[in-house]
Amino acid sequence: MNPIMIADGIFRLAADVPKSVLFEGIWPIPYGMTMNSYIVRGEKTALIDGVCGWDGVPETFYSQLDALGISMDQIGYAVLNHLEPDHTGWLHTLRRIKPDFEILATEKGIEMAKSFFGITGNLRPVHSGEVIPLGNGKLLRFEETPNVHWPETMVTLEEDTKTLFSGDAFGSFGSTTEEPFDEQISEEKLRFFEEEALRYFANIIASFSVFVERAVKKVRELDYRILAPAHGLVWRKNPDRIVELYERFARYMKGPAEPEITLIWGSMYGNTERAVKYALEGAQREGVKVSSYRVPEDHVSFILSSAWKSTGLILGMPTYEYRMFPPLAHVIDDLARKKVLHKKVFRFGSYGWSGGAQRELETLTEKLSWEFIDPLEFRGSPSEEELDLISRRSAELARKVKESFAFARS
Repeated sequence: MNPIMIADGIFRLAADVPKSVLFEGIWPIPYGMTMNSYIVRGEKTALIDGVCGWDGVPETFYSQLDALGISMDQIGYAVLNHLEPDHTGWLHTLRRIKPDFEILATEKGIEMAKSFFGITGNLRPVHSGEVIPLGNGKLLRFEETPNVHWPETMVTLEEDTKTLFSGDAFGSFGSTTEEPFDEQISEEKLRFFEEEALRYFANIIASFSVFVERAVKKVRELDYRILAPAHGLVWRKNPDRIVELYERFARYMKGPAEPEITLIWGSMYGNTERAVKYALEGAQREGVKVSSYRVPEDHVSFILSSAWKSTGLILGMPTYEYRMFPPLAHVIDDLARKKVLHKKVFRFGSYGWSGGAQRELETLTEKLSWEFIDPLEFRGSPSEEELDLISRRSAELARKVKESFAFARS
């Protein structure tokens, strides 16, 4: 990639994470992901966040600095909005080249720089409202936004161009290649990035939604015109679009979310599978959108994204050795970890000699404030009467989803 000017004296340096990588060692990125770093040039030069390859600093990072005519000696500050290693893995190399640049981060960020990288010198904690002049009219203002999604996170506003560097906040999966700005792409492509922003949010940030809401409130008090996150698009035409999107994503935790249902199912011998189409048809008969996922075939990354924005869940879950079918148990564990709260839920499934899945399900989700309608377990293969009842209870769930959504909007 080539460096790209965002505004006067502001440049993006970027690298793409390969599609083959599992981000955080967990999440698939079939459309890639762009990591953004930024240069602010005044009389002094500040590097904001960084791009990092999985085996060290990518050569593209330094070649982009060369293309801007910036040598390492000109970097006076490294601003670390977030200390996660995908943004800071270059620190050791840069320290060897230029040992005297000053690292700016929150108090907790400074402690992390010490513990993660063994750096002890030229560390300067910054606090909300603090301003550092770079010269030539360039001013950096800092605002602490803790727990989005690590405890040390902050955002940085360049006050001359009103560019807000937001770290992981307002980011997304998906490669931006050579079209990094929202005004460069079609509405269809923007919607694609919004879907990838939802998956990024659900996979990485969802459990910190309370803190996201607080961060959004702080960000709205800042006079920004450009929003430049550490992942994904730079928003110049309509930065409020991604802020409002994140605000809506965060509200989903409290419920209700969208008037949709996510159907998650697994089957050993086809007995539970026989009932899936009846559940699907019953819910759709009420005009509710249903997204269906089979486990373990479908990755939990995409299930989390769908479940996060859905008000209702249908679980096609057989009993396995007195407990939940293990692939479903894994999904339920991830939903709990990411605090997928306040869902309306219907569960059906087959058992052989004994049930037990429903008991374990209710025990493991009792802190999630899920509202269950009567489950339906059947021994072996479902009868026609049981299939009809699954259809009717799925329709009942869909009506509850619509009613909950309508009430919340009234």
